[in-house]
Amino acid sequence: MLQYLQQLGQQQGGWLYLIAGFLVFAEAAIMIGVVFPGETALLVAGVAAHQGYIGLGPMLAIAVGAAALGDTVGYELGRTLGPRLRVSWVGRRIGPDRWKSAEEFLGRHGGKAVLLGRFTAVLRALTPGIAGITRMPYLRTFLPWNIAGAIVWGAGCVLLGYLFSTSLATVGRYLTWGPLVLIALLVVGWVLVHIRRRTLHP
Repeated sequence: MLQYLQQLGQQQGGWLYLIAGFLVFAEAAIMIGVVFPGETALLVAGVAAHQGYIGLGPMLAIAVGAAALGDTVGYELGRTLGPRLRVSWVGRRIGPDRWKSAEEFLGRHGGKAVLLGRFTAVLRALTPGIAGITRMPYLRTFLPWNIAGAIVWGAGCVLLGYLFSTSLATVGRYLTWGPLVLIALLVVGWVLVHIRRRTLHP
């Protein structure tokens, strides 16, 4: 699939906007992320942008928008269908172990699971639906973490493909760890600022 998408980018680059956007959207919206991670399409789109087949700016916007919209649809499906989603044909294909793993992950991390789950294909596909099933507050909790995750993961994957376009293998190695390191640095920065404020204003 990776090779096919790369060839498509060379021949008809404009189609990558549609294909990558759909795959990213569909990861959580219809849970295809369990089978085909959308990050692969974003990686190839980043490479295609570096080679001039598509524009980097539009692809970044599509990646972030499709990721946020897909999770919102997944959330609404979970909220509307509830437990019936798990016993549907798609839910049975996913399997009880994966559902249980995603439920435990959401239970441990709360709203942060919407962001952290972005970096594992199965969790990326299932966490929004489970957040909807459990009635996680949408505006106060789900939406902010969803947007943050869409920006960090969606834009990050495209930029990784763009910056390391000469070596897809290199991108593959850093695709998982790169965004996580960025999140870790942001968390450390927030903690240091918080400590400094408490020191200055005890």
